[in-house]
Formats: sequence, C-alpha cells, structure tokens
Amino acid sequence: MNNFVLELLGTMFLVLLGDGVVANVVLKGTKGNNSGWIVITTGWAMAVGVNAFIFTASGAHFNPALTIGLATIGQFAWADVPLYIAAQMIGGFLGACLVYVQYKDHFNQSDPDSQLGVFATGPAIRNTVTNLLCEIIATFFLVFAILGIGQTEMAPGLSVLGVIAIIWVIGICLGGTTGYAINPARDLAPRIAHAVLPLKGKRDSDWGYAWIPVVGPIVGAIIAAQLFNWLVCSGIFR
Repeated sequence: MNNFVLELLGTMFLVLLGDGVVANVVLKGTKGNNSGWIVITTGWAMAVGVNAFIFTASGAHFNPALTIGLATIGQFAWADVPLYIAAQMIGGFLGACLVYVQYKDHFNQSDPDSQLGVFATGPAIRNTVTNLLCEIIATFFLVFAILGIGQTEMAPGLSVLGVIAIIWVIGICLGGTTGYAINPARDLAPRIAHAVLPLKGKRDSDWGYAWIPVVGPIVGAIIAAQLFNWLVCSGIFR
C-alpha cells in the first residue's frame, strides 16, 4: 500500500507539472504563452526528475509501460503490476484535474484544440501506422536507456539526472511527431479528465487516437526490456 500511495502521488505531481508546462505555453493569456517546444520538453524532463528524486522508494515508475516492461524480464513482480497501474492512472487523472484548477481562467479563454492539447497528445500528421511506430520507438529508447543507466555505477541519486536527460532528449529529438506520450498514464488518464471536466466550449477527447499512446508505449517498453535482458544474458552488457 505504501508503494501505491507513492506511485499515485508521484504520477499526480508528474502530470501536474508536465501538463502544467503545456498549459503555460499553449493556453491564451498565460505568462508563458508561445514560449515554445524547448520550454515544454524542459518542463517535462524536470517534472520527471524532481518526482523521481522524491518518490524513489517505490521505484518511481509513474508509467504503466515501464512497469509492464520490467515485469516481463523479472525486474518487477507481476502481482504488483495491477496495483501500480491503478495508482498511476488515478494519479494521472488527479494531476490533470489540478492543472484545470490552476489554469481554469486560461482554459476558458482558449480554443478547444489547445484545451485538449494540454491534457493529451496528438499527432502532427495523422497516420495510424507511423504514429504507432513513433510511440513504440520513443518508448523503446526510454526503457532501454533507463535499464542501461541502471548498469552504471553511480553515486546515490545521480542516476535521476540521467533520467532527466533521457526524457529531455526524447522530447527534443523524437517528440515532434506525436508529442511523445511514452506513458499511458500521462495520456489516457488526463484524456479521461478532459472528457469529464467542465471546460468551456471543449471539443471531443479524440478517442479514435487514444489507443495509440497506450499500445505504442507498452509494445515499445516490452521490446526494449526483452532486448536489453538478452544483451545482459548474452554477456554483451556486463
């Protein structure tokens, strides 16, 4: 139960800060309006890092894809997977609701697409196959890199700086196609919040796309975990 609470709070704060930076950039009338992609990617990277420092006791997953990927190679107990995913989804939903409270006046002044863009990712060019592949590739790198950093001896806490770099580089280098969800709890839970919150003049929640930032990250995480585990078992990583 302790880990449930930690994962819930960690994912809640992650989405509060991550969706919060998006709101600050895209919503009308904010101090950060139109400050750009670098601000968004930096905010998301720092959001992951700060919460990883705070909630390290639970493993700081905050991501069902990572949780499932680790379970497939025996680095996390399958019995705990449902508990973690439930915590992550609840936390993601609550974090999105807090973003709504924080930016309520600005949501009311913004167009429906910008409102949705705060809560959920969407493709720059809509193409089911390539959108899915982009999420698979980005999450593959995320999980492979996290496992790789885990192989390196570091001072306590230093590995979190590596995670910040991973999230930042994914956003800058790979995020321009689909908005790099790389995390079902970061996308699906806030998308549900968008559907139920009383946003002024809101549009639909784009449910036709919603499966891609769920399936893509899970597939990418499993492939990355399996490949990394094979490399370790083969002695390529020592």
